Amino acid sequence: MRGREPHVVCDSCGRKVPRSKGISYEKIIRFGTEPSSMSNVRYMSKRKVYYCISCAKHRGIFERKARDAERNAARMQ
Repeated sequence: MRGREPHVVCDSCGRKVPRSKGISYEKIIRFGTEPSSMSNVRYMSKRKVYYCISCAKHRGIFERKARDAERNAARMQ
């Protein structure tokens, strides 16, 4: 129902946007001894973050989601 949905805060600029307009993205956080090497990763977690439309466009989130969707479609065939 429009107008009654909760607001989410943009992770980049702090703007409050309705959840339906916010772009959700899963951010992967890796903890290890050396951030450059993937062999020493000790802990890995995913965090769901929201971006407003302008920040998602600026950061290229739409292009990443399209590229990931194409990759998943190719795997399914």
